[in-house]
Amino acid sequence: MSSITQMRYRAPDPHGRLVETFTFARLRSMNDGGTQRADFHVLAFIDAGMGSLTVDFAEHALFAGAVVWIAPGAVHRWDDVAQLAGRLVLFVPTAPVTDATRALVANPRLQPVSKVRDDERRFVDAALDHLVLETGDPAGASAELPAILLSALLARLRPHEAAPEGENRLFLAFRECVETDFREHHDAEHYARVLGYAPRTLSRAVKRATGATAKAYLAERITLEAKRLLAHDGLTSAACAAALGFTDASNFSVFFRQATGERPGAWQRAAVGTVPEPPGRPG
Repeated sequence: MSSITQMRYRAPDPHGRLVETFTFARLRSMNDGGTQRADFHVLAFIDAGMGSLTVDFAEHALFAGAVVWIAPGAVHRWDDVAQLAGRLVLFVPTAPVTDATRALVANPRLQPVSKVRDDERRFVDAALDHLVLETGDPAGASAELPAILLSALLARLRPHEAAPEGENRLFLAFRECVETDFREHHDAEHYARVLGYAPRTLSRAVKRATGATAKAYLAERITLEAKRLLAHDGLTSAACAAALGFTDASNFSVFFRQATGERPGAWQRAAVGTVPEPPGRPG
């Protein structure tokens, strides 16, 4: 099985700052080409060059003007960073200081690679420059200023919401509920009951916000977690079924095949080249 490095945030100075910035040159000095999973956010702003990145089993091309956003828990690998120039921002989920930016960073469906709109570019660059200036001051005594400047930067990166405000609130509540309950509850009706809405109302709100129904959104989240467990935690299909709240391995296999077109074992072999032996089985 491919190994995975679990990375935990450590404050870069004695002030306990929750935000850190550095360059791609430093990333290259630390990167061993391995697979990683962090408990913090990684933002990368690419000024020049081309490269590639893999996030949760999807490959992404990197290019000048791109913004990379790797959320906590996402399994990722910097495949090619040799030509890239730019700056990176690391921060913990609790670093943003406004309700809107905290809600943004809590979104489990953040796009790993995007591009800043041309009319927003100068504002993003100014916010990033100010954040880098503040975090680069070793004598700076404030842990608060980097968090404030990070929030300003995130506010400029915030995607425009298409759904009406009321339905946005419902989707955000659903999204949070899914992150809490998806290992035990696989039916959209459960979330509608918990939130106090009719299933049709909930599904409409989710579809307006994401383009997918509540049922499809939930299935996508469960499938992603299953892939992480199979590929990087090395679980068998039966162990994965138990971890995700399926009644048995057969039901999990049917679900996974409907979602991916492959049985869990076949997907696992293709992803990592081998399948872990069940406990007690000679190897």
